[in-house]
Amino acid sequence: MTERVKVVGAGLAGCEAAWQLAKRGIFVTLYEMKPACFSPAHHSSGFAELVCSNSLKADYLSNASGLLKAEMRMLDSLIMRAADASRLPAGGALAVDRDVFSEYITNALENEKGIEICRERVDEVPSSPAVIATGPLTHEALAASISALPGCRQLHFFDAEAPIVTLESLNQERIFAASRYGKGDDDYLNCPMTQEEYDAFYDALISAETAEVHEFDAKQIFEGCIAVEILASRGRQTLAFGPMKPVGLIDPRTGKRPYAVVQLRRDNMSGTLYNLVGFQTRLKFGEQKRVFSMIPGLENAEFARYGVMHRNTYLNSPDALGKNFALKGDPLLRFAGQMTGVEGYVESAASGLVAGASLALRLLGKDEPDFGGDTLLGALSTYVMTPTGDFQPMNANFGLLKPFEKKIRNKKERYELLSQRSLTALKDVIQLNGL
Repeated sequence: MTERVKVVGAGLAGCEAAWQLAKRGIFVTLYEMKPACFSPAHHSSGFAELVCSNSLKADYLSNASGLLKAEMRMLDSLIMRAADASRLPAGGALAVDRDVFSEYITNALENEKGIEICRERVDEVPSSPAVIATGPLTHEALAASISALPGCRQLHFFDAEAPIVTLESLNQERIFAASRYGKGDDDYLNCPMTQEEYDAFYDALISAETAEVHEFDAKQIFEGCIAVEILASRGRQTLAFGPMKPVGLIDPRTGKRPYAVVQLRRDNMSGTLYNLVGFQTRLKFGEQKRVFSMIPGLENAEFARYGVMHRNTYLNSPDALGKNFALKGDPLLRFAGQMTGVEGYVESAASGLVAGASLALRLLGKDEPDFGGDTLLGALSTYVMTPTGDFQPMNANFGLLKPFEKKIRNKKERYELLSQRSLTALKDVIQLNGL
């Protein structure tokens, strides 16, 4: 194999695709437009920059996100290597120091002999073999070139980021450290609220001024990243039963469960930065300072980063893509990441893994792997290529897997059995295809 594979975009999906190709002996040119050009959401020149939360969600097998991580570890995922190396305390979740995470991946790819790094913007779809993984904020010129491909009509939705505060600015007299139900150590900082405090905060939140977002439409919000003020507009108790639910937490100062709780999760290894869990927002910066400072413990909080909302673009993948994220009509051109309609950090990386590993085998003259409907790697690929009539972005979930013929009523037991079946099936795929 003398022809290089061009991987466009060094986000999570592109980095994973490049890694999977290179580890199988395929030469790669990895294109990244930073630092010469930045999208509205990116700030660092490093690869695999986490622009929203620093959490990669749950990391246990009774959760679909945990299963997907386990599958990726079986295939030597670079993203999972980096996540495990930069892990922060977060109960049952896998949270990372975003800077250490990015640095790990950047160093690994820069030092990989089979990968050439090219720091320049790509404005046209490259000739195949190639993997396009430029994310949901793809530059306009390349987006227009992609739209000209057969079936590649583009859709979009709006995404939001949560603010980050400094630890030293928090009022520790109002905050207690704990994880829900004692899972993990005291990994979260909890800001307890009385009913009176919650009501005052709620009233301020729903009346706060929001920043204008071009072409914004509330119907185009992905539910997994909905802005906190939009969620609050659905009813006074929506937050108390959502991101501010107090279940599993006891305030040691009162010995009672608070009326509501705002949780803060560590955002870096040194523990100097914390993000507001579930508080993605499009409030104006001044309004964020005013309203979020009403949260007990955040009265004098210093905001290292305010929350923002931005437009994400994805393909109408059922029209455009076939098996293993290949473009219909050109099996040597793959797409990966959120632009395919998978939603989430781990899901994006997983699509890059499937696209990169399967393309590598094809270029080596071997059969592409069929990850099947029993693994989440296969189920996500199947989802994005299956017509639904109203294609929407999708997170990993057990509903994507083939159900058991016999109904299992206990949800935790059912999920654990699905995970065991998935990992067994993936082991067979790995052995069959020499992965």
